[in-house]
Amino acid sequence: MNFYHSVTLDLVKCKGCTNCIKGCPTEAIRVRGGKAHIMQDKCIDCGECIRICPNHAKYAVTDGLEKLKSYKFTVALPAPSLYAQFKEGTSREAVNAALHAIGFDEVYEVPLAAEEVTVAIREYLKRNHDVRPLISSSCPAVLRLIRVRFPGLIKNIVPVKAPVEIAGKRAKEEISSVYGIKPEETGAFFISPCPAKVTSVKQPIGTPRSHVDGVLSISGIYGELMRNLGRSGFESIFEKSSGIGIGWGRSGGENIAIGIGSHLAVDGIHNCIDVLEEIELNKLSNIDYLELQACSGGCIGGALTVENRFVAKVKLIKLAEKLGTETRIDENSIVRDFEEGYYNFEKEINPTPSLKLDEDIAKAIRKMEILEKTLKELPGLDCGSCGCPNCRSLAEDIVQGRANETDCVFKLREKVRQLVAEVLDLSQKLPPTMEGQEGVRKSDPE
Repeated sequence: MNFYHSVTLDLVKCKGCTNCIKGCPTEAIRVRGGKAHIMQDKCIDCGECIRICPNHAKYAVTDGLEKLKSYKFTVALPAPSLYAQFKEGTSREAVNAALHAIGFDEVYEVPLAAEEVTVAIREYLKRNHDVRPLISSSCPAVLRLIRVRFPGLIKNIVPVKAPVEIAGKRAKEEISSVYGIKPEETGAFFISPCPAKVTSVKQPIGTPRSHVDGVLSISGIYGELMRNLGRSGFESIFEKSSGIGIGWGRSGGENIAIGIGSHLAVDGIHNCIDVLEEIELNKLSNIDYLELQACSGGCIGGALTVENRFVAKVKLIKLAEKLGTETRIDENSIVRDFEEGYYNFEKEINPTPSLKLDEDIAKAIRKMEILEKTLKELPGLDCGSCGCPNCRSLAEDIVQGRANETDCVFKLREKVRQLVAEVLDLSQKLPPTMEGQEGVRKSDPE
């Protein structure tokens, strides 16, 4: 299987410091030959390595404004978190006008689509009671985490498309209706707070093809937006979102919007892992809905944002309060669309096997036995000096032929000591010195 990943490594900047291998939630990074290496089948593009790399050797590949020229008509899809990146008092209209000024023909607010998705999820919760807890599908990093590390929980994922997908779909439909421009001639560009959403567009989950055509990072266009914040005179053909949709940009906002049943909001990828492990043990069956977001604080804490997430949270809360909870969407129409499958996933979510020892079952079992034996012989300190996050991952790499036992500094030290002992023992068994032998030959008559 071919994988697309937004998170990329700059080998020149990488110093092989091992910070990233300890922070990666799926153990997708190794350090070999003094440089980090990202394992494509394990990476979920959460951006954690971008955050913690002291040498800025990890970065996200996103689209640039030049891609707008490829389309007859372009529409920006700003994430709710974008509106919390500017100084307090900056209006949503000013941000939308700035997006128009830097090259977009229209702006469709993703928070507006979030309000539609809110209704769709609410309906799904009302009609499906067999599985609990149900898990939000809004964070693509969490979806990929489940595929890689918790495949048994795929059944818990609510099969409703994320707001950005619905935003792209609605925008193209309305532009086609108003201007007569074909959907394929319209470029829908998401303004993203994280690399996982870039990957979700390039290689979507739950749908064969994304309705979004490109992804620009908030940090990548922030400077351009700041220079154009004073622009005015832009009026969008689309409705504006309320505080309900804006609230989706922070942890807990989705649950507040849905507002029914018992729910739990968890942010931070490692916290999400802890909770998913609890679900595997059937400890959270009393929870109806689980909002999981890989970034600390939710999307406002994404690796591609610019504002401090705590400050951004306050701004987003104030903006949501100012906009109020009176939505402009027709809920009855949304329910009808939901019943017709408008919001549903079109493809089944399949697990991504990150540890496949061998295609042959018998060989795989044998390799697992060797892996367990190798693991017992390792020190169990999980120091990371070998370039793996822990001893088990080193054992896996050894079995797979990607590493050697002596990559472990403790095993190497043991081998060196053994070699020194053997050399010392050998030195005790050496024949007379060469000098002595030469003396005998010189005194020997012809």
